[in-house]
Amino acid sequence: MKDRQTYGRGCILENGIRILRPGFPPTPKRPVRRLALLLLLGLAVMAGTAGCSERPAPPEAPSTFTDDLGRTVQLPPTIGRIVTVAPSLTEIVFAAGAGSRLVGVTTADDYPPAVDTLPRFSALPMNFEAVAALRPDVVLATTQINNPRDAETFAALGIPMLFFSFRRLEDVPRVLRRIGEVLDTEEVAHAAARTFEDRLAGLRARTDTLTDRPRVLFLIGDETLFAFGRESYIHTLIEVAGGTSLTRDLPTEAPILSDEFVLTHPPDVIVGTFGENYDPARLLAAHPTWHLLPAVREGRIYSFAPDLFLRPGPRLVDGACLLARRLHPSLPLP
Repeated sequence: MKDRQTYGRGCILENGIRILRPGFPPTPKRPVRRLALLLLLGLAVMAGTAGCSERPAPPEAPSTFTDDLGRTVQLPPTIGRIVTVAPSLTEIVFAAGAGSRLVGVTTADDYPPAVDTLPRFSALPMNFEAVAALRPDVVLATTQINNPRDAETFAALGIPMLFFSFRRLEDVPRVLRRIGEVLDTEEVAHAAARTFEDRLAGLRARTDTLTDRPRVLFLIGDETLFAFGRESYIHTLIEVAGGTSLTRDLPTEAPILSDEFVLTHPPDVIVGTFGENYDPARLLAAHPTWHLLPAVREGRIYSFAPDLFLRPGPRLVDGACLLARRLHPSLPLP
């Protein structure tokens, strides 16, 4: 007779082999029961999270930015469409790595070449309708060119406007960094700012020890003598280039000079932003009493493209290098 004995409920041990007693299912052990429970809980959690993932994420909160007029302006969480109302800021936006987001520029913009394909509008006076039609997320302006009251009109249209100021050469890299913050391109903007600072420092290192610093009269107009005073970055640019600004002690940012002032403060060099192909004879025809000035006698009247000096942007350092080469032709420059 086979050796058979009962082994648990519904089980018998027959000849050392565990078999089921008819009508009795196996009793699961406790670890197996726990595993089943965990699997069920896991499925429930997965089902719950799947439902949550289909819900839209809450919208990002708008940010705020304090511009150079001290205005705290609310900005959208994402800035995908940019309009600039000053050519200098167009160049800065490109240098900051956000040129592809520009959707409109002024009729005065001509650099970089990529602006040629962008819609244009008048900024002086401001064509608000044309700008609004571009649906910008932000409008960038300068305190030197644009009217702060324009911000009120744009605000009524639901368009934020930011102002930036350029009174010193150091403002160029500063504004580059700030615009990088606004447009979320800090890495590119900071690199461009450092490049500007490094190039300017390299030029300054070559000219700081110069003892011969010619007196420079820097003019915007050849008939009406618009110049620059000590409140302008041009004064610093002339010093970095190895000269002395003739109007550095004038208290205003953009004084209008008389012939008498020029004759009593004779310049060694006259610099104008009249264009690269300007004929100096035109200047002397407008001011015939200047023929005895040192700058005229020695033929040191130079004219440059205006955008290298009058647009406070990354190319200002190019203008400073060009001026340094004119003031000090034998000086090795970077």
